[in-house]
Amino acid sequence: MVSNSIFKAYDIRGVIGKTLDADVARQIGKAYGSEVREKGGDAVVIGRDGRLSGPELSVALAEGLRSAGVDVVDIGMVPTPVGYFATNVPLKLEGGERDVDSCIVITGSHNPPDYNGFKMVLRGQAIYGDAIQGLYQRIVDQRFTEGAGALHAYDIADEYIARIVGDIKAVRPMKLVLDAGNGVAGGLAPRLFKALGAEVQELFCEVDGNFPNHHPDPAHAENLQDVIRALNETDAEIGFAFDGDGDRLGVVTKDGQIIYPDRQLMLFAEEVLSRNPGGQIIYDVKCTRNLATWVREKGGEPLMWKTGHSLVKAKLKETGAPLAGEMSGHVFFKDRWYGFDDGLYTGARMLEILSRVADPSALLNGLPNSLSTPELQIKLEEGENVALIAKMQKNAQFTGADDVVTIDGMRVEYPDGFGLARSSNTTPVVVLRFEADNEAALTRIQEDFRRVILAEKPDAKLPF
Repeated sequence: MVSNSIFKAYDIRGVIGKTLDADVARQIGKAYGSEVREKGGDAVVIGRDGRLSGPELSVALAEGLRSAGVDVVDIGMVPTPVGYFATNVPLKLEGGERDVDSCIVITGSHNPPDYNGFKMVLRGQAIYGDAIQGLYQRIVDQRFTEGAGALHAYDIADEYIARIVGDIKAVRPMKLVLDAGNGVAGGLAPRLFKALGAEVQELFCEVDGNFPNHHPDPAHAENLQDVIRALNETDAEIGFAFDGDGDRLGVVTKDGQIIYPDRQLMLFAEEVLSRNPGGQIIYDVKCTRNLATWVREKGGEPLMWKTGHSLVKAKLKETGAPLAGEMSGHVFFKDRWYGFDDGLYTGARMLEILSRVADPSALLNGLPNSLSTPELQIKLEEGENVALIAKMQKNAQFTGADDVVTIDGMRVEYPDGFGLARSSNTTPVVVLRFEADNEAALTRIQEDFRRVILAEKPDAKLPF
């Protein structure tokens, strides 16, 4: 029996041998293929990251899809965004060119090695929430279409690199450190950045599903220490790091400063707004409040939205905004690109901007910054996180707040900072983040949240 626990808010994810195996992948293929057929599609692109379980899951997924009557285009081991790319360009198959607007990439992203999962696009739309639950229900009901789809093997990597190289105009060659954390981006990132004229020092670019060196997640400082060390010991100018499936980018300056994605977004926004004056720039509730001010100063319209790569992608499509980004590192360019999150393309755009200046680190370090906490978590039992936020939204009174934004939990704006409490959509935790102009303000805002949270849940173990 397929466990409902693997059907998450934005994707499907489970533990190999416990909640996810070849049979589960086959059932997911049948359900997804049936959904594609019912929506008028007839083919699906599939790819996989470098996890050890990937090949077996890929074969079973393809079997399920084909048994539902859809053709499968297998693009092999690629970063997740290369799968998205394949749904946006004509594919040169044996029978001629063909547009395929659905894809599944088998990836555990930045989860531990024993995890794997599926990120999906269905007829050009990122699917999440009820649509993912609908796949589970289809499996429960065994409500599958039937047929005998064909299987095509297709290497799209060269097309992907050529498309980016044709778009990016670096002013001068740059010296980069690239850390793939043994994730799947290691197979393509060095090729791409060398093709863009960069001199590349590779760190852990051998794809290895055991992740023997460090966890492939640039959102956490401990995973960027090798990049910092390499920048200190060599003449490289800047460091880029990728997550396990290549859809997120980490950036480190020559002096070892981590430029988190909400500050990266400032540079991208300025550049994008130079061609799209008045354009909307979408960012999630975790991002710095400096971003909205910056976007307005550069002639754009800031739009705060819910956290979640599928939710942000959908909002980008709905609004027609040229750029969106999340604190987690997903950045979505509709300007000059296709509107999906892509760590490699984001790195290429960053390279283009930084190549215009003599001192890239000075440009990055000069971006507005504030005192802030990393993402903090209150660990709770299943369902308690949602209940706690609901109670807070109903009852909480914050001291000295200018505004309370409730699109995703509670983001409370103060004259000198903000506090955020939101329910994770993937694990039973409440996510917290705080930012302020100084230490005193940060402490005061945290104390305000402490009071409100403990009023609703006196036994909560707070991480601040």
